[in-house]
Amino acid sequence: MTYRDVASPQVLVWACTSVGARMPVAMAPLALVFLVRERPGGYALGAVLAAAYVVGEIVGAPVLGMRLPPERPRPHLAAGLATGALGFAGLGVFPDAPSLMLGAFAFLAGAAPAAATGGLRALLTELVPERAVAQALSTESMLNSVIWAVSPAAVAGLALQVAPHIPLLLAAALMAASVAGLWLLPAGWKVDDSAGGAWSGGSLPRLLLGAWPVYVTGAASLSLLGLAELVLPALLEQRGIRVGWSGPLLTGLAVGGGLGAFLYGVRTWPGLLRTRSVVLMCGTSVCVTLIALIPNTAGIATALAVGGLLQSGALVTRNLALRDALPPGALAAGYSVMYAAAGAGYAATGSLAGALLKVTVPSTAVLAGVALTLAMTGVGWWGEVRRARSSAQGADAVVMPGRVVEGPAPGAEGASIGGRCDAEGRL
Repeated sequence: MTYRDVASPQVLVWACTSVGARMPVAMAPLALVFLVRERPGGYALGAVLAAAYVVGEIVGAPVLGMRLPPERPRPHLAAGLATGALGFAGLGVFPDAPSLMLGAFAFLAGAAPAAATGGLRALLTELVPERAVAQALSTESMLNSVIWAVSPAAVAGLALQVAPHIPLLLAAALMAASVAGLWLLPAGWKVDDSAGGAWSGGSLPRLLLGAWPVYVTGAASLSLLGLAELVLPALLEQRGIRVGWSGPLLTGLAVGGGLGAFLYGVRTWPGLLRTRSVVLMCGTSVCVTLIALIPNTAGIATALAVGGLLQSGALVTRNLALRDALPPGALAAGYSVMYAAAGAGYAATGSLAGALLKVTVPSTAVLAGVALTLAMTGVGWWGEVRRARSSAQGADAVVMPGRVVEGPAPGAEGASIGGRCDAEGRL
C-alpha cells in the first residue's frame, strides 16, 4: 500500500479546492473572537458568535448533506459555498454591526457550506482507485492538519497586525475561490447498483440512523481535540507557564496529526476497524490525561503531539467504517452527518470543560472531558458490536437449507451494505 495512486493532477486540484472550502472553517472561531474582543464584554460575545457558527454547522451539515444528489451535487455544493462566503463577507464588511446581526452572519457562514465537507470527501474517493481509499482519506486528514496548523497563526497575525476584520474577509475570498475549483472536479460520484450501491425498502434518514455507532465514536474522536484546544490556555496558567505557548503547542498537535494520518495510510493495519478505533482513542485519552498531570512545557508538548498522532488515525478509521456501513449513494450524506456529530462532540466536551472551569481547576476539567470521551467511545463500540452481530444473524437467516457457507458474509464488520470491506474491516 503506497500513496502513488493518490498523487495525480486531479487530486491536487481537489486539495486546492478543499483548502479554499475548509480553511475558513478553521479560521472562524478565533477570527470571531478577535473581531469583537475590543467591545465591552468582547470575549464573551466572541464565544457566543463562535457558538452560533458551530450551531450553524451542526444544523446545516445533515439537512443539506441529505439533499446532495450523487450524480450531480456540484450546483448544491457551489450554492452552499457561495452563500457561506457571503456570510463571512458580512462579518468582515460590517464588523460594528449589532450583535444579533453578527450572530446571523456567523450562523449563515457555518450552515450554508456545511455539506461541502461530505461532498468533497465523496469526490476525493471518486478520484482514486478503490484500493487507495485508505490512502486518500489519510491524505485528507494530513491536509486538514496543515490547515489547522496554519489557520491560528494566520488569524492572529492578520487581526493584530492589520485589522480584526481582515481574517473574515480572507475567509470569504477563500470560500468564494473554492466554488471555481468545483468545476475542475468530477460532476458527481458513481453509484454502483450491482455492488449494492443503491438501497431499497428504506428511507435515507433510516439508513443514516443505522450507522449511529460510527457517528458516536467519530464525535468522541474530535471531542478530545476540542478539549485540548479550549482548556490549554487555562491549564498553562495553572502550571505557571506563559499562555503564549498555547499557539506553538497546538501547532505541535496539528503536526502530530498530520504525521499520524500519513503513517496510517502507509500499510494495512491488523484488527477490526472498531478495535483499531478503540485502541487509538484510548491512547489519545491517555495522552490528554497526561497533559492534565504533567507540570512542564516539554512534557505537555510531547503528550499533545503523540495525542494528535493517534487521534488522526482514529478519525481515518471512522471514515473507513462509515464507508463500510453505508451504500455509495448515501456516503456524502453520511459524511455530512459525521461532520455534524463531530461538531456536536466538540461542543459538548468544550461546554462541559467551560462549565467546570468556573468551579474547579483546569486539570480537573480536562480529566472530566476525558471521562466523557471514553464513555462515548464505549457506547459507540458497543453499538458497532451489536450491529455486526445483527448483520451476521441476518446473513445466516437468508441462507437456503443445505447450503454450505464457508465464512462470514463480507462486511460483517459493520453492516456492510456497500460491500467494500472484508470481514476484518480491511480494504
